[in-house]
Amino acid sequence: LVHRIAWLIQVEHLYPSSILAVTFTNKAAAEMRGRIESLLGISTQGMWVGTFHGLAHKLLRMHSQDAGLPENFQVLDSDDQYRLIRRIIRELNLDEDQWQPKQAQWFISAEKDEGKRAKDIHPKGDVYLKTMKSIYEAYEAACLQGGLVDFAELLLRAYELWKNNPAVLEHYQKRFKHILVDEFQDTNGIQYAWLKLIKTPENFITAVGDDDQSIYGWRGAKIENLQHLLTDFPDIQTVRLEQNYRSTGNILNAANALIANNFGRLGKNLWTADAEGDLIQVYQGFNELDEARFIVSMVKQWFDRGNKRSEVAILYRSNAQSRVLEEAFIQAGIPYRVYGGLRFFERAEIKDALAYMRLMTSHSDDAAFERIINTPTRGIGDTTVESLREHARNYKISLWQASIEILDQKLLSGRALTALQNFIDLIVQMRKITKEFELGLAAEHVIEVSGLINHYRKEKGEKGRARIENLQELVTAAKQFQIEDDSMSMMQAFLSHAALEAGEAQADKFSDCVQMMTLHSAKGLEFPLVIMAGMEEGLFPHQMSLEEPGRLQEERRLCYVGITRAKQQLYFTFAESRRLYGRETYHKASRFIREIPSQYIQEIRLKSEISRPVIATRFSGHALSFDHETKFKIGDLVSHQKFGEGVVLAQEGSGEHARIQVKFNSVGSKWLIASFLQTA
Repeated sequence: LVHRIAWLIQVEHLYPSSILAVTFTNKAAAEMRGRIESLLGISTQGMWVGTFHGLAHKLLRMHSQDAGLPENFQVLDSDDQYRLIRRIIRELNLDEDQWQPKQAQWFISAEKDEGKRAKDIHPKGDVYLKTMKSIYEAYEAACLQGGLVDFAELLLRAYELWKNNPAVLEHYQKRFKHILVDEFQDTNGIQYAWLKLIKTPENFITAVGDDDQSIYGWRGAKIENLQHLLTDFPDIQTVRLEQNYRSTGNILNAANALIANNFGRLGKNLWTADAEGDLIQVYQGFNELDEARFIVSMVKQWFDRGNKRSEVAILYRSNAQSRVLEEAFIQAGIPYRVYGGLRFFERAEIKDALAYMRLMTSHSDDAAFERIINTPTRGIGDTTVESLREHARNYKISLWQASIEILDQKLLSGRALTALQNFIDLIVQMRKITKEFELGLAAEHVIEVSGLINHYRKEKGEKGRARIENLQELVTAAKQFQIEDDSMSMMQAFLSHAALEAGEAQADKFSDCVQMMTLHSAKGLEFPLVIMAGMEEGLFPHQMSLEEPGRLQEERRLCYVGITRAKQQLYFTFAESRRLYGRETYHKASRFIREIPSQYIQEIRLKSEISRPVIATRFSGHALSFDHETKFKIGDLVSHQKFGEGVVLAQEGSGEHARIQVKFNSVGSKWLIASFLQTA
């Protein structure tokens, strides 16, 4: 896409401002802008290069009046959206256990992704739909009143702006001569409708995508959009990019063979000019602890050969699988990082500070108001807040305006009025004092004067220190922030940037440690050594996918994504038995292993005598067994690096890989691998 943009500008002499380039993550958009600047030596300041949400946000800022929005509308992130929906559910007197806010949040976003407003939902006697519609209606009204826009609303509102304003649409249809879209297989209904609306016979669309990597159906992505593109625009030319520059021949052959089991594909066959490379190694452990021990040993071997730990990725289908692996790495003293988790702008202390800035910027931001009215605690209790809500509801005004009226009319007790007045004065003073401050200084002032630093200083230990460091890092982020859209103030732009970044999987620069992540998180990454753990029926493919053919196809695409993350070496591991979700299960090897031809696979066999019954699998003819008897006997006193001393109660298997049940003095009974224990 970047080279095509360079061609259009340098050879076909298009103005950079006549190009619209869309991708899915802020990281990818920033990389695209950086590459364009590096390749062409020009600034991307005037170019429309960004994410769907980012560009829709820019469009709405420029045409807020046409879009039916206030000029200073605020972008709601996921957490603030959740809080608003929870408040609405309570106001509608619904049972929060039965009508959970998360469920309603998902429903509203899914409807918006399909281009539907509350008025477009027709329950026809369905109690679930009727209730969800009422929540959606109340949510729409609250957002309209507060000038609030959530992520899904950005796209829907931008689509409606074009659809309902022919002159605005025509302007952009004529402006954008070329539309370029990355990761097209990840587009949802409203994104495709958005692109279809702006496409005319006079402009051109270039879509890059891989239907075999469509793994986000659960969050609205429509794999069929690639097919629709071919039927909606029959003159479109298809170019297959089949040469792979990442993986060895055997890895690609395995991936091709696996994905060929899916039907309805556009079809491609990856190949490489490089060597065939190592076969895919398959290891069968007798349980999840043995599997973890093996994975640790492979990482040790990799590192001992002079390679970096950060070149190793452990991929798994479910987050719950990480616990045993983490324990094994801790025991072995191997540094690791679980990729993902809470991102910077999602952390509670950061969201608190941003809420202060948002309320300073827009007094009608009810979500921000509710978040910080008593954070840190300032004597404003639930009764006061409920009085504010009721007044705001009755007079259809914001919580801020309700506060002003309640203070004027003295509708609360003396103590409550004083606390509320102090809060209002605090926000007003913050706004007044920081008006002429540069952004970093304003952020620093807000964090200090709000009392957040002192509030989190009271939280003892590492957690409290980490929160304070995060708040300090927010000041750094504000100081380093560069505005890209001069239609907003620096504060507005920074707050919008924070909201748009909050849902992104941003990774810090890692030290040299093993990377652990879900298969979904691995998309777009690559590693010299990849170990795919838990390759068992019911775990991967996931049990829920086995009932629906479409879901099973997406699971297979997810496996394809995992395989093609590997550059040099790939391991599959699975266990005969696994303790997961609080119970022990027995599964056979995943069908995804069985779907790969045997010439690309090599089973890892342990050189030992058989000491357990053979468990038949495609890879058997042997069972996992061990070189020698376990050195521990029932009743032996043993010690463990972490848990201290204990007594052996039982054992499974033999040799150093046996599972030993030990009753420890400190933590009670635990099952451990024999090699982790010593005679006391």
